[in-house]
Amino acid sequence: MAHFDIKSSVEQETKRGDALFYATLMGGMLIIASFVAEYVFDSRIRDAYGNLVNPHVDVLALVGACLLSIPLLWHAVTHLIRGEMHMDELVALAIAAAIALGEYQEAGVIAFFMIISNLIETRTALGARASIEGLLRLTPPKAHLINADGTEVEIESKKLRAGMIIRVRPGDNIPADGEIIRGESSINQANITGESLPADKNVGEEVFGGTSNLTGAIDIRVTKAGEDATLGRVRHLILEAERTRIPLMRLIDRYAGWYTPTIVMLAGIVWYFTADKMVAMEKAITMLIVACPCALVLATPTAMVAALSCASRFGILIKNVIQLEYARNLTAVVFDKTGTLTTGELSVTQLRPVDGVDGAAMLHAAASIEQFSKHPAARAVVNIARDANIELGHGDGFKEAMGQGVSAKLDGTDVLVGRRSWMESIGIDMSSLDDPKYAEPEGVSVLYVTRGGQPMGWIGMEDKTRGDARAAIDELRSLGVKHLSMVTGDKWSVARRVAAEMGCTEVQAEVLPEEKLTLVDDLKKRGHRVMVVGDGVNDAPALAAGDMGVAMGAAGSDVAINSASVALLNSDLSRLPFLVRLSRATTKVIWQNLIFGVAFIVVTQTMAIWGELKPIMAAMLHTVATAFVIFNSARLVRFGEERVDEHTYFEGESPDIDDAHTHHDHDHAHADTITMGQPSPA
Repeated sequence: MAHFDIKSSVEQETKRGDALFYATLMGGMLIIASFVAEYVFDSRIRDAYGNLVNPHVDVLALVGACLLSIPLLWHAVTHLIRGEMHMDELVALAIAAAIALGEYQEAGVIAFFMIISNLIETRTALGARASIEGLLRLTPPKAHLINADGTEVEIESKKLRAGMIIRVRPGDNIPADGEIIRGESSINQANITGESLPADKNVGEEVFGGTSNLTGAIDIRVTKAGEDATLGRVRHLILEAERTRIPLMRLIDRYAGWYTPTIVMLAGIVWYFTADKMVAMEKAITMLIVACPCALVLATPTAMVAALSCASRFGILIKNVIQLEYARNLTAVVFDKTGTLTTGELSVTQLRPVDGVDGAAMLHAAASIEQFSKHPAARAVVNIARDANIELGHGDGFKEAMGQGVSAKLDGTDVLVGRRSWMESIGIDMSSLDDPKYAEPEGVSVLYVTRGGQPMGWIGMEDKTRGDARAAIDELRSLGVKHLSMVTGDKWSVARRVAAEMGCTEVQAEVLPEEKLTLVDDLKKRGHRVMVVGDGVNDAPALAAGDMGVAMGAAGSDVAINSASVALLNSDLSRLPFLVRLSRATTKVIWQNLIFGVAFIVVTQTMAIWGELKPIMAAMLHTVATAFVIFNSARLVRFGEERVDEHTYFEGESPDIDDAHTHHDHDHAHADTITMGQPSPA
């Protein structure tokens, strides 16, 4: 039922948004058509008051203004009925005044820009609810239930209850939290814990719903299902975090409560104390026209739209425009590790063969049998061998011991790759690796290799840090962001290594989603303005709870992207400090627009009161003021170009492609160094 309600809410909001969009599009086209008609048709006639009017222009402009203004007028009336005063009421009054004066085009233009601003805000509000749909898709719709008599039936996952026995085969997602009672497998649970390596699970160990079963068939006793499962709690945390986020109110709204009554009162006073009531009405209408704060209304949205355009050209998708203002005052950044500060993919970083064994020979033996496994560690070994131009052999009798390692015969000799404890348990003497020079380094995952019952050495693998991450963190620090934390579900040894490389001020490891959320909330309680950067489902609650959430779009999950307000489409962390600078530049432009708008109103109001400004001239000056604000904001579109070299994203060459080539070349060179570091036995 919860799924249905959420989905229906998203669909209803989307339909309302679509209707408003099409009405705005049609109204805007009619307003444009009225300007065209002004030049095409010269059929002006005199109205009842003796004024020259163009019916072609007026009809088009009036219909367009009505389409655009009716939603705003209705919204203003409902707010007034509730006793509230916002910017919408002020705009509605200005539109009504323009229509009363016969300035239909002016009314349509004001309504068009205001409704576009509202569309941007309402569209971004659907992100959190869309993320729930993404979470639900991680849980498979069907589960394989094992009855008491041993028969297997397929049921809907939502019917699972604690105590039921389910069977999960390789390649399937786990439908509920539970405990393994038969079988063993490797589980990719990065969506929940953030671990970069798949976890080897045996009988008696816990598994989470929404995670992926990689290698073995397992029977699971359900302990938690539905909303009570880990994935259900993550979904609930996203909703709670989104409810507690308070959007920054537009500056002009803070003063709309007294501004509108004050203008109406001033116009009434001028009308009352002017002897000639025709002149008085002209003054009052002129005051309402110039008091229409179009420059103030457009001050923020035009700057935001220009900033959005600039950001998108640099591969930054800003989904919630309100969050752009938050970036300028950031004091803390919380980074996830896997897929954010690191690439999220295992790669071989060390080979440690025993004395007398060639490193290339050890890599050849390991990769020749690992090529038959789908485990991420196996793929890393095979990839480094191929990069080093090592021709792989063909293993016979391949076997995979779940969570332990693999074995096969290579040229008639037994080769094993896996855990040291597994090899010792089957009788292989590993004592030759007890020498301190063969000790496992901290923060590195290790695979041991034996051939013919004799140790050949070990292969070390790491989740590499991103090349641009340290520079981005240093630049954030130079911009005044002093608290830089790394939070991960991975083990402490790996976390400490990565945090030291990145220069983080704080590190937390082995944390679950709710603990990440608690850490973010603690920073906010200490007075920090927090940006959260992550890529996985496990980051989604923290992304939603932070003052600003940034998702790594290239490698991130849909849930994290929908829960965040910003997505880095090219996974380039150097965009984070750029975003802070862009936010500060945008704020400066907004203040320039606001100051100009206030000065314009004060000066023109004074001229209107003294009769030095007529309604037609007031409308012209109003248009000039609006144009000034728009062109001033447009400068932001080109912001940051002076810092970009010939490989920039917006000039047509994706940095991701360049980075991929660079990493590939680096890995290839590294592999050559390893294999050439020891003499060949030949």
